[in-house]
Order: sequence, then structure tokens, then C-alpha cells
Amino acid sequence: MQREEAGDLLAFMAVAGERSFTRAAAKLGTSQSALSHTVRRLETRLGLRLLARTTRSVALTEAGERLLRTIGPAFAEIDGGLAALGDLRDKPAGTIRMTTSEHAAHSVLWPVLGPLLRSHPDLHIELAIDSGFTDIVAERFDAGVRLGESIAKDMVAVRIGPELRMAVVGAPSYFAQHPKPKTPQDLAEQRCINLRLPTAGGLYAWELEKGARDLHVRVDGQLVFNSMRMIVRAALDGLGLACVLEDLVAEQLASGALVRVLSDWCPPFAGYHLYYPSRRQPSAAFALVVEALRYREGP
Repeated sequence: MQREEAGDLLAFMAVAGERSFTRAAAKLGTSQSALSHTVRRLETRLGLRLLARTTRSVALTEAGERLLRTIGPAFAEIDGGLAALGDLRDKPAGTIRMTTSEHAAHSVLWPVLGPLLRSHPDLHIELAIDSGFTDIVAERFDAGVRLGESIAKDMVAVRIGPELRMAVVGAPSYFAQHPKPKTPQDLAEQRCINLRLPTAGGLYAWELEKGARDLHVRVDGQLVFNSMRMIVRAALDGLGLACVLEDLVAEQLASGALVRVLSDWCPPFAGYHLYYPSRRQPSAAFALVVEALRYREGP
């Protein structure tokens, strides 16, 4: 492969990852016109159209998707090999890129990464907050953070947080006008606050479980958000029942600002895990981050 060809492939990966020539050009430190010329040169050499361009968006063609799947792992392996050279230094150094949800970043990652960065000045961390699922190989992330039950089998998964629970909650002002639900079926008569999912764009079906019964309940109400924190705020204002992560409302439950119902239908489930490709060659910096984040049960 010629040096120019490698540069063209990297330019294509940047545009494919950002889905935008403008953002990719800013990321690469070049002009949009120069980047567009580079990608067209690659398409001409291959005799294939890799990107479908419109005035508002950039999408991958079938050929583009196949190329990205082919070269993404190869470049990720090269990045891993280069990062591994950091092992020859006296101190762990380099940049670790991770994709994570906002809740995981606040509750699990930052309490560990903040102190770690202060004690290792040559370590650099980039966190991309994204509630959807990201192809960490194609997008050239070192690792991702997601719930343990949603990680692909071909990834190495390291537990980095405790078990989680959902909580169905409402404000006292809401329950002053509505009876407390005693079963999931009672939710049909309640005003509930819906969560819009980031991936397919559908509404989250409340996942309730008791013994051998596993229910996915579709609820209805006046409000839909794509933010759990806004759902909590609306619940505090008495505008409906909410189904959110328990730790988001721990203080409000303790103070009585929110009241919990259906707690026997909300068992614990697998918490956050850090995951990365099994073929990855870990650098000293990456190994340091993984070990620092690894969850350890208390006494």
C-alpha cells in the first residue's frame, strides 16, 4: 500500500465516523474541500461510490460499509500496536478513547478517572457521551462502556460497577390524585412519563420482573423525554410516574420527595462493563485504566 492510499483510507474513515465532511475536516485539521477531493480520489481509484452525499447528510453506500468493516479492525490493530510502544516508557502514557452513556460517565467512570489522571500526567482520556450503541472497532475507540447484558460475545468484558435496579416512582402530589399501582397491569390507568430510545427511536417499554414473570409494559402519558434527568424532574413536579435507574432518585426517595411503587417488580440486573476487542494488544496505559476501573466487591 502506498502512503497516499493509506492517507485516503484514513480520510474516508474519518468522514464515515463523523457522517459529515465538515466535522471530519475539523477533526483532521484540513479543509472540507481538500477532504472531499481525497475521498473522491479514493472512489475513483476503486471505481466505486463509497459515500452518498446530500446537502444535509453523508451516508455510507453498501460498498462504503463493506470497506469500513474491512479496514476498521486493521487500523485499530495498528493503533493498538503503536500504543503498546508506550510500554517502553517509564510511565504509562497515551490517549485512551472510550464511548459511554452519560449515566455511566457520571456514576462509574469519572469517580475513578479523575484521581487517575491527577496521578498520571502523561495519560490522556477522551470520553464520547453517546446513549446509542457504537461500533468501537469501526469508530476506532479503544473501549466502550455498556450494561453487561448488551455486550457482544466477541468482546472482552470487564465489570466496572455494581448491580443496578430500576425504580418506579411518583411524587406525593401525584399520588394525592391517583391510586398507587399494585401490579404492572395497574399502569394502564396511570399517567406515565415515557423515555424515547436513542437507537431505533421507539419508546422504552418498562421492564418489570417478578419470579418467572418477565414483562415489557408499554405505558402512556402526557410527556416523552430522551433524558432520564428530565424524566425525574417531571416526576418531582407530579406530572406522572417514572421508571428510572434507582441511584438517580436515591436522594429524593430518602427525603420523601418521591415515593416508590412496584419495588418487588424491579430486581437487580447486571451493571456497567467496559468492553474491547479480544484481539486488542493492551498498552500499559490501557491496562492501567482497565485495572483502575475494575469493580471490586466491598467487604
